Formats: sequence, C-alpha cells, structure tokens
Amino acid sequence: MAKGKSRSRVTAATEKAWGGRFREKTNRLVEAFTRSVAVDRRLYEHDIQGSIAHCKTLGKAHVLSPGETRTIVRGLESVKAELDRGRFKFTPQDEDIHMAIERRLTELIGPLGGKLHTGRSRNDQVALDIRLYLRNQLSRLVEQLTEFQRVLVAKARAHRTIAMPGYTHLQRAQPILFAHHLLAYVEMLERDKGRIRDARTRLNVMPLGSGALAGTNYQVDRRYTAGLLGFPAVTANSMDAVSDRDFTIEVTSTLSIVMMHLSRLSEELIVWSSQEFQFVELPDAFCTGSSMMPQKKNPDVPELIRGKTGRVYGHLVNLLVMLKALPLSYNRDLQEDKPALFDALDTVTASLQVMTELMRRLKVNREILKRALEGSGLLATELADYLVTRGVPFREAHGITGRIVRAALDQGRDMTDFSLEELRAFSERIKKSVFARLTVAAAIDHKGLIGGTARVRVEQRIKELERSLS
Repeated sequence: MAKGKSRSRVTAATEKAWGGRFREKTNRLVEAFTRSVAVDRRLYEHDIQGSIAHCKTLGKAHVLSPGETRTIVRGLESVKAELDRGRFKFTPQDEDIHMAIERRLTELIGPLGGKLHTGRSRNDQVALDIRLYLRNQLSRLVEQLTEFQRVLVAKARAHRTIAMPGYTHLQRAQPILFAHHLLAYVEMLERDKGRIRDARTRLNVMPLGSGALAGTNYQVDRRYTAGLLGFPAVTANSMDAVSDRDFTIEVTSTLSIVMMHLSRLSEELIVWSSQEFQFVELPDAFCTGSSMMPQKKNPDVPELIRGKTGRVYGHLVNLLVMLKALPLSYNRDLQEDKPALFDALDTVTASLQVMTELMRRLKVNREILKRALEGSGLLATELADYLVTRGVPFREAHGITGRIVRAALDQGRDMTDFSLEELRAFSERIKKSVFARLTVAAAIDHKGLIGGTARVRVEQRIKELERSLS
C-alpha cells in the first residue's frame, strides 16, 4: 500500500469531515453530547440504500466515472454486509451512522470514498433516511394491524351467538352481541390503517438533492434518484425538504391514536377480568402474580399498554414542541426527532404484538355473560319502542317505561317479571304481544339496520371482514 494512501486513510479515520475550518478539536463533552450513533444506527440499511442511489446518480451526471461508481457501490455493499452480520466496529469518532459508514467506506476503498458526499449534505441525507425507514416501518405496521384484526374477527366468529350487556357511562344499557363489541375495535383499527397509509403517501417524496438548504451545484437528475429509490415524486423546495419533520409528527400522531385504541381495549380487559365482572379470563402466560398475595392474577399486559399510551402521547408533544417556532432551515434541534419517533414506533409495535397474542388466547366466560343480562332494566328501551309501535309518542313512552322501571326497583323485581295486568296499569296500550319483545334475543335482532347488533348483521359483517382481511 502506498504511504500517501495509508496516511489519507488515517486522516479520514481521525479527523472530523467538517473540521477544516476549526483550530481546536471538539471538546470530549461536546462529542459525547452531540453523538447520535447509538440512536440512528438503525438507519444504516436505508442510509446505504440512499448512498448507492446517490452514487449512481453522480455517475449518471459524469461526476464519477463508471469505474469509480462501481468501486463505491461495492464498498458500500461490503459495509452493509459488516453491519448486517454485526461485525462493523464503531469508533469514538463516529458522530452518527452516516459518518460511521463514510469512515468505513474510506477505510475500505481509500480517498475515493470521500467523493461519495459530493453534492450532498447530511441535512438532505438524514431527511431521506428517515423517509425510507418510515416507509418500510409503516408498511409493516399495517400488516401488524391487519393480523390483529384477523384475531379479533376470529374471536368474534367463535362467540358470535353470545350476548352481553352493552354499556354507556359504564352502566348496563342494552343487550348486544359480544362479537359486535369486538368488531367495534376492528373498525377502529381499519381507520388506523387508513391514517397510516395516508401518512405514508405524504412522506413518500424524495428530498435528496436539496443539499444543505439551497440545492446543489451539480447537475444531478433528482427524478432518476427518486426512481432508483421507489419514490413517486421529489420535493419542490430545498429549504422545506431539509427542515420538514411534518411527517414525523403525522406518524407519531397516528401512532398515538393506535395506542389510544389499544388503551381502550386494555381498560375493558382489566375491568372484564376483575372478580367483580369475570366476563373474560386472561391467559396465565400473559399475567403476573403478587410477591406478597398468593391469590393474585394481575392484568399486567393491558395495564402496561394503558401506561405506555401516555409515553407515546409524550413523544408526540415532544416533536410538536421541538418544532415550535424553529426557523428555516436545518437546526441541530432536529436531531431530537429520532429518539421520540423510534421509541413511539417500538412501543406501538411491541404493544400490538403482545395484545394480538393475548386476544388470540382470551377465554370468554359464557355463563357469566348470560347471567349479566338478567335484570338491571336492560330491556327498558325495548318496552318504550314497543309502546311507540302502539301509537304512543316516544317521550310519553319513555316516561311510562321509566315509571315501570321505578316500580320494579322499589319492589326488588325486574320489569320482565310483571304480569300483563300489572303492565297495563301503567298504559292500556300494552298488549300480550309485548312479551315477544321483552327478550334478549328479540332486543338484539330488532337492531337489524346496517351497523346494528342483530345476529344477521353481525354475521354479515364477520363474513365481509374475513374476505377483506384474507
């Protein structure tokens, strides 16, 4: 190896890429404070993908010769292989994953590695890497949500004939099918998928070629680069491209809504699995016990998901505050986007994974749900609606039914225990036909409009979802 070439490699490995203007070395405290490689190293695959595309674009623009292009691409592929296999050795001088990769590339192919950054800034490089990363992650997240939906639909099908009390204000309201309750979450998850796809569409724009903020002096074909990377469009303003983090906020907002939905289901599982309800039993493998009380079976998984929801909300606020009043264009503040974004993604991914398996193994206590339908005036609305069919204005029917419910409570009975004569004492419009309406099955099956809890509607929706999710 030539002496000059070896010296160049040593220089590249020990000096900052931007150090020419400085008289002093960076203070060690500052190096530690500004170093981000521990966080952004997960972007390595996307950074190399973007660098290969940029290299080929430089070749197309005749900034690099064909031989130089091939050598740099092979060098980048070698660096990726080291990272893939866990053999890449980071050094204290590696500020971030981008400089670590460039440093290693230069060690492998010599000073030619320094040509790769021609016409590119870390500002547009980072913006590209995050978009590539999110594009992949959001596609996987949609797949995760779809699998969770499949589990919920399968659970609904397995229990499609089971009725339960529906609640408002956590008070028993009207009978519904247990499957109908589960399918409500399937609808929420479908909206989540729509928001994720929308966010992915908006971030799927290629920023490379924007330089540090003003564009680049080299006649590179940005659309060619975009084509290599699978982007349908390129950014239209270089300053916006390097400073835009709207997409990280939009993604984290969407993740927050996913967690909100998971927290609602978690709360219901916590309540339903309590001794007071006992509607469901959580699988032992997804619960923990008490270090002091031997009888305890704690719903730790849904409790943690409920708690982690606040964590993801915090990341959303973090990003919003970070960008508040931030002037154009790039500022180092933006380095703080990745810890919030990555942890939000990791939290949602882990929460979905564990909740999917928990729900797959959830046990439903049919007999207890059946007993929960007894009494409590669950059929009061059916009686009021029956009176309406007999020509009584709804407000009057509501009042009559309310007085019947009050009388039942005073007597420690359920209104369905009243005889026809007792019911007629409240309204002569009540006939013997009322008893056909005052059953759980009738109450459910009369809700036959689209979106209702009637058995025929729920069965139809299960079939529709099974087809769309297959």
